[in-house]
Amino acid sequence: MPQDPAERRVVVTGPARRTRRPSGYYRPRTEIDEQTTLGHTYVRSLMRSQLRAALTVFAVLMLLVGPLPLLFAALPDARRLEWAVLGFCLYAPLVLLARWYVRRAERNERDFIRLVEDR
Repeated sequence: MPQDPAERRVVVTGPARRTRRPSGYYRPRTEIDEQTTLGHTYVRSLMRSQLRAALTVFAVLMLLVGPLPLLFAALPDARRLEWAVLGFCLYAPLVLLARWYVRRAERNERDFIRLVEDR
């Protein structure tokens, strides 16, 4: 039986359909929104990493500024040294420390977003 040209097969294509994930799978964003234990763990990990960065900055700041009163007490006649240290020498390390902290905090947030968006 010869095929009739009118009966040719036609291929229909369209956009790919979304496949359903297994019912046991939840995205991290869903875990956070539903406030499950796993979502709480995700948020706590972000908070812990931000706290670790803040405590690091605080420790470096205390090591930098903490001994200054002892230095000034040991040298009571060095008023110009006090003004030079407090007015000029302290700003560059503070700016560098602040810059490091902001970059670290942004990186922590970027890593968290990458984790939550499941990339």
